Amino acid sequence: MLRKIFMAVAFCACASGSALNFATSKNVGPLNPHLYSPNEMFAQNMLYESLTKYDEKGNVQPHLAKSWHIENNGKRYIFKLRNDVYFSDGSKFDAQAAKANFDAVLSNIDRHKWLELANILVSCEVIDPYTIALNLKNAYEPTLKELSLIRPFRFVSPRALINGQSKDGIKEAVGTGPFKLESSKLGVSDTFVKNEHYWGQKAHYDKIVGKVIPNPNTKIVALKTGEIDLIYLSEQIPLDTLHDLKKTFNVSLSEPTNTLVIALNSNKFPTSDLSVRKALNMALNKDLITKSVFFDTQKPAYFLFSKNLPHCNIDAKAFPFDLKAANALLQKDGWILHKDGYRYKNGKKLSLDFVYEGSNAIFKSIAEIAQATFKKLGAQLQLKASESSMFYKKQKSGDFHLVFNRTWGIPYDPEMFLASMRVPSHADYQAQSGLALKNVIDSKISKMLTTFNPQEKDALIKSVLTTLHKEAVYIPISYETNIAISNKKVGGVRALNLPNIIPFEQMYPKH
Repeated sequence: MLRKIFMAVAFCACASGSALNFATSKNVGPLNPHLYSPNEMFAQNMLYESLTKYDEKGNVQPHLAKSWHIENNGKRYIFKLRNDVYFSDGSKFDAQAAKANFDAVLSNIDRHKWLELANILVSCEVIDPYTIALNLKNAYEPTLKELSLIRPFRFVSPRALINGQSKDGIKEAVGTGPFKLESSKLGVSDTFVKNEHYWGQKAHYDKIVGKVIPNPNTKIVALKTGEIDLIYLSEQIPLDTLHDLKKTFNVSLSEPTNTLVIALNSNKFPTSDLSVRKALNMALNKDLITKSVFFDTQKPAYFLFSKNLPHCNIDAKAFPFDLKAANALLQKDGWILHKDGYRYKNGKKLSLDFVYEGSNAIFKSIAEIAQATFKKLGAQLQLKASESSMFYKKQKSGDFHLVFNRTWGIPYDPEMFLASMRVPSHADYQAQSGLALKNVIDSKISKMLTTFNPQEKDALIKSVLTTLHKEAVYIPISYETNIAISNKKVGGVRALNLPNIIPFEQMYPKH
């Protein structure tokens, strides 16, 4: 026993004054827990906490709410709150603080319409100092999952709200999480320190410093020179450098987090043609992409969601990589190959616009592979590199034939991602808008969200996913992963299968 106590004291002494430096591509933003870009999600997660927590095994766990029960046929949730939680400014987290945050979110409801819970949440009611009730318009089975999300249903100190509102900003970033923001230097760094008021297990590091290093190759140089200790999250560095980095640094690869896909616009010629969508699915070599672009850090994807996810093991066959069959399908459907090397139908050329983020080197590489491969079908693929905001604007407006898209990962997948398909705020709505069964798909999704019958829910999700697969609305590319690269001085580094979460509180200095 004495030896264990001595070791614990020695560890605490070694960790005293310790700092972890990691690379980030940009500053974390004002860190308003109720808003989106430019707030970086991993940093919002460091500061702010939720009523429930979603774990790596796919289970909802208690967090700031220690228990709950459901009343009124699924339209009323009663939460018993922890009574030992404080914000980093020393103020108490209680029912009144929780209500202040829900009220702030509800006052800016138009900003959150992508999230179904925001659409149906009527009010937050204080029952007693540590009990609240959430009242919904209708039953909504994923409620507990959505309350675990990084935004918008997390809690900032009411003292930081501006006249009870957060839609126009907050006074300062004050949460109940294991860290608090100490300072930000634009274009240089963001510094987080341990929250001494934290109710749970306190972080091992006293400081976490995010150094702003936009260039991927410069991140590697900073790691090698010791300027930083950690690179985390996907798309941070060129993946062809990983083999070399493994010789000197610890590299952790997560289980699949989400699916990278190409969405095909069913409402715009020629991707409105089912034979074209099927042919494009058969023409793209996913094995080639995962080897030459992702260097085997990701696995090829053949469905919108991995069949390992709950409710996603559909009875459907993947589209095979088969250029001969793809060409035969187009020829049979009236797409005639002309002397210029391109196919035409009713005098119209098989010409497609592929929209991607110009700053994303991986997207560019995949788009160039698709361009070369689709040429073998007689399809002209015009690559449209777009600045980030324009890229998302085109996704939302439907100004594309092909566009990169991603599922959102757990806990969003599959229910919340499917729910978002019903509103014109993402590429999915536009991709599906030309389908004759679009109304049926949306109706099944809506029904799935309100049923508490597990068999009915499973059947509805599988029906929707089977329809989308048969309609070939997506070309799945790969099941994406998180990557963590750290020097030998940092222990406890592990890449999680949860997107936008960096488990800094699990990391510790090794001596």
